Amino acid sequence: MPDEQMAGPGSAPAAPGGVPGASGVPPVTPRPLDPIDRSIMRLLQADGRASIRSVAEQVHVSRANAYARINRLIDDGVIRGFTARVNHERAGQGASAYITLKIVQNSWRTVREQLRELPGAAHIALVSGDFDVLLLVHTPDNRTLRELVLTRLQAIPEVLSTRTLLVFEETDLLDTGPGPGPAGGAPSIAED
Repeated sequence: MPDEQMAGPGSAPAAPGGVPGASGVPPVTPRPLDPIDRSIMRLLQADGRASIRSVAEQVHVSRANAYARINRLIDDGVIRGFTARVNHERAGQGASAYITLKIVQNSWRTVREQLRELPGAAHIALVSGDFDVLLLVHTPDNRTLRELVLTRLQAIPEVLSTRTLLVFEETDLLDTGPGPGPAGGAPSIAED
């Protein structure tokens, strides 16, 4: 990782060992995070492209200390990578929906793999309650969304039923900049 820039476009450092428990490796006991670690995480969530210098100045530590802390957070798997927050409407994905699914018992892994292949799938969660899976999708329009639900989702044998909840408006809680829209204003880019 360069001294001045956190991550370049498309970079996504993987934590050693991957996701705890995903590969048969027992989960690691999390290391306690102090207020400086939490501040660093908040800053990087708001701007994953922030420079080491900028992060260090904002949390009042040396650049070496900030660099070491960020690398430790990455190595410990606390920070899983760096991504762009996208305004889906401006990216041509104007229809968003949360879709709840009831699935055949013990079919989660099979269903999850099939849901990953869906165009526009953004988030998949196994949940408790009246349904089993919560799926967030972004599509160009309602017609495409309808086809996704009626043709693709309901064709999965393990899916027993679906319910579609259209998203009328979103608020990005990580947004720190002014401006309208799901992703707020223009992204801030460090000028160090």
